Amino acid sequence: MTLEVVILAAGQGSRMRSTLPKVLHPIAGKSMLAHVLALAKAVVSTQTHVVVGHSAEQVKASLAGTDIKWALQSEQKGTGHAVAQALPAISDESQVLILYGDVPLISSATIEQLITREPSSLGTEQLSLLTVELPNPSGYGRIVRNSNADVVAIVEQKDASAEQLKIKEVNTGIMCVTATALKRWMPKLSADNAQGEYYLTDIIAMAVSDGVMINVCQASEPMEVQGANNRVQLEELERFYQRRYAEQLMLGGASLADASRIDVRGSLNTGNDVFIDINCVFEGEVTIGEGVRIGPNCHISDSKIADNAEIKANSVLEGAVVGEACSIGPFARLRPGTVLAADVKIGNFVETKKANIGLGSKVSHLSYIGDAEIGRDVNVGAGTITCNYDGVNKFKTTIADDVFVGSNTALVAPVSVGKAATIGAGSVITGNIAEGELAVARSKQRNISGWQRPEKLPRD
Repeated sequence: MTLEVVILAAGQGSRMRSTLPKVLHPIAGKSMLAHVLALAKAVVSTQTHVVVGHSAEQVKASLAGTDIKWALQSEQKGTGHAVAQALPAISDESQVLILYGDVPLISSATIEQLITREPSSLGTEQLSLLTVELPNPSGYGRIVRNSNADVVAIVEQKDASAEQLKIKEVNTGIMCVTATALKRWMPKLSADNAQGEYYLTDIIAMAVSDGVMINVCQASEPMEVQGANNRVQLEELERFYQRRYAEQLMLGGASLADASRIDVRGSLNTGNDVFIDINCVFEGEVTIGEGVRIGPNCHISDSKIADNAEIKANSVLEGAVVGEACSIGPFARLRPGTVLAADVKIGNFVETKKANIGLGSKVSHLSYIGDAEIGRDVNVGAGTITCNYDGVNKFKTTIADDVFVGSNTALVAPVSVGKAATIGAGSVITGNIAEGELAVARSKQRNISGWQRPEKLPRD
């Protein structure tokens, strides 16, 4: 039996107080809806249906290019009504997994419990329900069981009796049901309740009436099935996600100075004996080798850092490749296209962009190196810049092995510096320098005797 997923994402989310649709608010740099879609992909569904309503076009645009069947719920009349909008496109031979676009952190392992059932032992029609035990179940539909502990109904809080309100087991809204049963039950839903809505949960009583066994799975962690209706709950989910990710990093061999002060907004892969100090943010795809040390307050995105490198405090890496045993920072910025060989030093207040820097070279202080090819064992003095932009076009600077560049040098590209050449401090280099040459390009110094310093004028 194939599996199709229906994700309910039509709500307005007015309590978010935002022009952004609720399901597009981010957790760990990715929208809540994108997290749920990733889950659908992880459980290998044959087709995913997303039910949209408020700001439907904005939601669709956020997921352009993905293989989704869209269904429109033009009026919000409850969860049952929302699922009904997707039903015509669902095959009768499918199981239907119902998820929610604002419940982003449920694990694939939990969902596998819900959908991995043997039809031969359950009959041709089946319904699996995900529940959770909460110490304070206020606001949730209660799971009502009979004397045999079988589920017989779900009662929404506004419709619950005083005795039912004492029940701690609640409905998460997540369920898996055969399409044939779902299509039989949905037309029977009624809006005769306190909310005037069509509750999807009413199919539980219909299943009991039809003799369909209801299988119950429980989430091991309440936060896993927590939804986000406002920004307070959104932040709670963010911290839960980050704490869980931090634990995975530590179990994988990384040490964190403070597991509550790291944010991963993408994928972070670390080797053994990595140390990450406080307040570091990782975005996109980041790979860190063994023995790497990351100082406090660093921001690293879409970068690769090889073994035994050190990224010192307050450094920013974007789309960079850092070789073994490199030293970066503090306060360095490596922009996209930066590729460093082993043992390179990039010091404080140095910025690089589209720069290949060879083995053992050093750019230690206050420099900008952009659109450059630098060989091995090059020393770039403080205050050096590659002048790569003429206001219209970018040009390249090439520096061969063993070059010494004096402090406060401006290399006006396109320019090439030969092997073992030396550039005097304060030079403006506009032409090529041959191998082994000394280049000095600066105004002649004049010392003027008898010069009188200006004095302050007397005040009126």
